[in-house]
Amino acid sequence: MKKRRPASRAATKPAPARAAAKKPSRKGILERLEEGVVLGDGGYLLELEKRGYVQAGPFTPEVVIEHPEAVLQLHREFLQAGSEVLQALTFYASREKLATTGYADRVEEINRAAVRLARQAAGSSALVAGNLSLTWMYDPRDPKSPDRVRKLCDQQLQIQLDEGIDLVICETYSYLGEALLAVERALKTGLPVMATMCFEKKPVTTDGKTPAECARALEEAGAHIVGVNCLWSPRHMLPVAKEMRQAVRSAYVAAQPTAYCTTDDCKDFTALKQFPFEMDGMQLSRRDMAEFARAAKEADIRYIGACCGAVASHVREMARALGKIPAQDRKWRVDYGKPMSAYEYYEHHERPPATR
Repeated sequence: MKKRRPASRAATKPAPARAAAKKPSRKGILERLEEGVVLGDGGYLLELEKRGYVQAGPFTPEVVIEHPEAVLQLHREFLQAGSEVLQALTFYASREKLATTGYADRVEEINRAAVRLARQAAGSSALVAGNLSLTWMYDPRDPKSPDRVRKLCDQQLQIQLDEGIDLVICETYSYLGEALLAVERALKTGLPVMATMCFEKKPVTTDGKTPAECARALEEAGAHIVGVNCLWSPRHMLPVAKEMRQAVRSAYVAAQPTAYCTTDDCKDFTALKQFPFEMDGMQLSRRDMAEFARAAKEADIRYIGACCGAVASHVREMARALGKIPAQDRKWRVDYGKPMSAYEYYEHHERPPATR
């Protein structure tokens, strides 16, 4: 697969010297993808809501300034589990979205803190991705809408770039039109850009585009990585990712499903009656996520991660399935004749799915 080069910085505003100084000399995302699969992280906002730090409903990320230690801990959990990219928690960190919870005047503080926390956790072990998400301000019927979206994106991106990110992930777009605007702005940073769509009830965007059409359009717009994330479970998402893989010529493909069980009649977990307060019983097992990782790798999906509902145990089994971390745990003397745990007492023999 031909590797794409990041867009040139020539026609864009130079990043401050501080950001340039933080740029790592280790391999970037495109070099890593050229060599093989890259493992992303898991879900942040719903997990932090479960832990009591995020308000269900708006799901805005003021937690990065109100409880930074909680965000840092979750980053570290994903890193220890095998994540090779940590996303700054700037999902829904645009001015208009933050205004719904009274944080519109703290856009800079929130975006800056989010990148710093991800960078602190990543150290020299992982790349840090800046993040843009749907703004809820895009309206294809309103000719002024695109410029509003551009302005919101630019505000976030400049702050994130100042703090030193390694790539930009534009994610969870139900309108292809809005995703293309995000890619347009992200490319101006000069960094590699990943753009992923989400699909609600059917595999078609709100503006009527199929996964293949989205993948081709995003690739033609200059995105280095295209794909799909959120809303759908691994079982429903994998065919969409495969369709995108077949549609593109040189872009890498990403898939980051939710770790929730959805149905054929209701593929979108946010449309389930259990959302958001009764999702605990809908969570998939670590084995489910490991099987997804294997299948995605076989389909030449190069960026494999997870989204809402995915915790460190899911990411760890995905890492094992992909050969990213050792398959076996510490040595243990098993003695079924003289049990010293319930595992032995009840004569369990099965090993973790990635080691069988």
